[in-house]
Amino acid sequence: MRGLPIIRIQNLNGSASFNYFDGEPDPAWIVEPKDLLFAWAGVKGVSFGPTIWNGPKGVLNQHIYRIRPKKGINKRWLYYALLEVTAEIESKAHGFKTSLVHVRKADITRARISLPGAHEQEAVATALGCWDTAIQKTEQLIAAKERHYSALINRLIAGRSKSESWSHHRIRDIADRIQRHGDGGSYPLLTISSASGFVRQEDKYSRFMAGESAKTYTLLRAGEFSYNKGNSKRYEFGCVFQLQGYEAALVPSVYVSFKLHEPASAAYMRHLFAADYLKPQLRALVKTGVRNNGLLNIRPDEFMGTTVPVPPLQEQMRIAKALDAASAELDFLRQQLVALRTQRRGLMRKLMTGQWRLPVSASTEETTDA
Repeated sequence: MRGLPIIRIQNLNGSASFNYFDGEPDPAWIVEPKDLLFAWAGVKGVSFGPTIWNGPKGVLNQHIYRIRPKKGINKRWLYYALLEVTAEIESKAHGFKTSLVHVRKADITRARISLPGAHEQEAVATALGCWDTAIQKTEQLIAAKERHYSALINRLIAGRSKSESWSHHRIRDIADRIQRHGDGGSYPLLTISSASGFVRQEDKYSRFMAGESAKTYTLLRAGEFSYNKGNSKRYEFGCVFQLQGYEAALVPSVYVSFKLHEPASAAYMRHLFAADYLKPQLRALVKTGVRNNGLLNIRPDEFMGTTVPVPPLQEQMRIAKALDAASAELDFLRQQLVALRTQRRGLMRKLMTGQWRLPVSASTEETTDA
């Protein structure tokens, strides 16, 4: 590849897939490692928010601001402050379609938060950083266990599907697409994390999402599936997860949601999707890469046209039982990850709003409100 990588929203969300700028970039476009960035356009609950860039030196793409802290402002503290007010900022987003909305620069700069002195900023950032480190290490452990789990799935399913006389079906032939909206009830707002499956949006993004955006969400019921066509390190061409642990929930309408029926077993298919079985087919469907909102250019009808191996039902159940036992440790780690994210969210809210204060030396600290 020639030139510097172009940093897009999907890269802020973990994707290692880059386009490259082959030319002489304006110095104002250059992004260095550890720069503070803010995605200001895309899909609510998916794209918006701050990131401390941990990737290579690159070129800033549209729909992302670089944030330079003023004198006396700790960059890590400012990152958490922006996380805390992202829901407020995101609630002001507008656009001509729900899949690509944006905010103005003024919507970000007008957000207000209590400003402690420099030493307390450092203490707050350090405390929240401990939770981030624990979350990161748990995510890495989950990724390692998932690789082992995927290898087992490939041995039980992918390899055998080629050597045995298993039928193959398009997803649209064994599933009904779901496009129902909320019925006015109170449901959790969930998003799909490639590391953990369905998680509460406030747990993943450390903030509560704007209530108005839920009107366009899809109402998903227990046992149903959704395809998130955002790419990530774990699932380059998007991932499919089954809703478990909730009777019903609201998920972004940009997901392709569906309910399986016979001859497919949901327990079997859950493991097939976890193994990223659809990756080669999804790769072939991507025509122009990833859009600026971080989503792959795969239409719902294209996804529903992908094919999966469907052995006899009894064989599906035997495979699912073996894989359920193997995935028990993964489920435990994912529960730990949810707990850590919930703890960090609660701690951040207390610290960033000034409800809880961390002790610092009175001779060196002074608090100001901004």
